[in-house]
Amino acid sequence: MNPLPETGFLKLSQILGNPKATPPVPPIIPVCKATWFAGQKGPNPRFPMPVRIGGGRGSFYRVEEIRAILKSA
Repeated sequence: MNPLPETGFLKLSQILGNPKATPPVPPIIPVCKATWFAGQKGPNPRFPMPVRIGGGRGSFYRVEEIRAILKSA
């Protein structure tokens, strides 16, 4: 697995992995998309909400928030 940068943003496919990509992208957090989206709901969400970048054209997640999930696990 590639080390996470100190700051920046990640796409969901980078977080959950993509085995069909060339080369395959290993997951940082090994859950399916349905689990990820369900974990964003409720009063105490487990996963962060995306940040819109580029005039709303792309959804990204802050590396700092992903690191916090990994640290708490």
